[in-house]
Amino acid sequence: MNDMSNKHTTSDVILIGAGIMSATLGSLLKELAPDWNITLFEKLENAGEESSNVWNNAGTGHSALCELNYTPEKPDGSIDITKALNINEKFQVSKQFWSYLVTNNLIENPQDFIMPLPHMSLVHGENNVRFLKKRFNALSENPLFEGMEFSDDPEKLKEWMPLIMKDRTVDQPIAATKIDSGTDVNFGVLTRKLLNHLENQNVNIRYNHTVEDLQRTDDGAWEVKVRNFEDNTLEYHTAKFVFIGAGGGALPLLQKTGIPESEHVGGFPVSGQFLVCKNPEVAEQHTAKVYGKAAVGAPPMSVPHLDTRYIDGKKTLLFGPFAGFSPKFLKTGSNMDLLGSVKPNNVFTMLAAGAKNVPLTKYLIQQVMLSKEEHIQALREFVPDAQSQDWDLVTAGQRVQVIKDTEDGGKGTLQFGTELVSAEDGSIAALLGASPGASTAVSIMFEVMEKCFPEQLDEWEPKIKEMVPSYGKSLRDNPELVHDIHETTAKKLGLTDESQANPV
Repeated sequence: MNDMSNKHTTSDVILIGAGIMSATLGSLLKELAPDWNITLFEKLENAGEESSNVWNNAGTGHSALCELNYTPEKPDGSIDITKALNINEKFQVSKQFWSYLVTNNLIENPQDFIMPLPHMSLVHGENNVRFLKKRFNALSENPLFEGMEFSDDPEKLKEWMPLIMKDRTVDQPIAATKIDSGTDVNFGVLTRKLLNHLENQNVNIRYNHTVEDLQRTDDGAWEVKVRNFEDNTLEYHTAKFVFIGAGGGALPLLQKTGIPESEHVGGFPVSGQFLVCKNPEVAEQHTAKVYGKAAVGAPPMSVPHLDTRYIDGKKTLLFGPFAGFSPKFLKTGSNMDLLGSVKPNNVFTMLAAGAKNVPLTKYLIQQVMLSKEEHIQALREFVPDAQSQDWDLVTAGQRVQVIKDTEDGGKGTLQFGTELVSAEDGSIAALLGASPGASTAVSIMFEVMEKCFPEQLDEWEPKIKEMVPSYGKSLRDNPELVHDIHETTAKKLGLTDESQANPV
């Protein structure tokens, strides 16, 4: 980084946090407003080390191909696919933007961060099989889910998932769906590629810098107080627009802004663990992401899944997640994070959430108390002959689930998605929450721009449509456009059968 002798600087845009969200917003803005001066602050030494890190992120390329919690069953027995369609469309938007960056040589070697991988859903029991069949029928009629297959034949399932079916006693109905257009995404690598591109575009990226405070200035801009860890000095930076994309660290910073929109919002931290296979012979027997159903009382982000991952050029196998608890909002955070986030304006919201979520609390306590052998027992529901010596337990990332007052859920409702909070005048925005965040980053950043830069949108729209041809259109109702996008992004991102015949 260049030496900054002047401790008072002004930018057009300040980004807080060097994760996938800030990297995406910075990349979009540099294409739309190349003359804008952008500064980014990250408290760690490198980019993408918290929520975006490959070990802290499921990397599913969330597109609702296999996640059963995105397709709930209604009281009348029908399947609500609204959320699944919405999330799938948003992932298609991300792939289009990544394709644009690759095509224009702004990032290279897409196989470093995205790989083709079948996505499957697996269920047991008569009721669950009936649910999966109805889900398949509802989704497979939509062009976004073209190519999805269903089978309740154990012999077919052996072809699809040999490791899972090996030595399995099939004493109850079993079924799965499979779709080959799924992906595995390494958001840590993608984040670093985007930020390397931004550095080449003269974006000032300041690692080892943590934001301590944000204050409104008399002219409506924001003054950001930053501590430089390299020499332990304070710096003051001013910008017309600030984006807080600091993962679990976003809520405390949002609270410091004092904007009315930050009130009555809290956060509940949930940590995770995964079993990682250290036996290559076992890992080689499974090439898919296979999602099951969450246990009764388990939060949606604890849906069990057995995932092939491509990490550092190696094929890896992970199973989980197992939920845990830490009061930290980031892996590198403080044990005082949760307590410090309780304010006079959100204390009743937080208390209401505690009263409402006693089953979740019990579930987390049970998960924390699990032994290594009990983790392996859970794995054996997916891999019947799993051997304890072949697997290690690793701690994944921290997630801070949003707590807020809603019309539907009442006071202290725990949210399991992502929440964009912005000031009424659009001068500052923060992203809170967790899954499916990273996969839908481009759509979320378009939402930021629509809320915070409405005056520029008309001017920007032609360029936006060049980057994302489906912008402003509904994919779910446009089979031809879906087909074109699937074909184009697969080719540009190297996801075709020919280009990935031997990915590792």
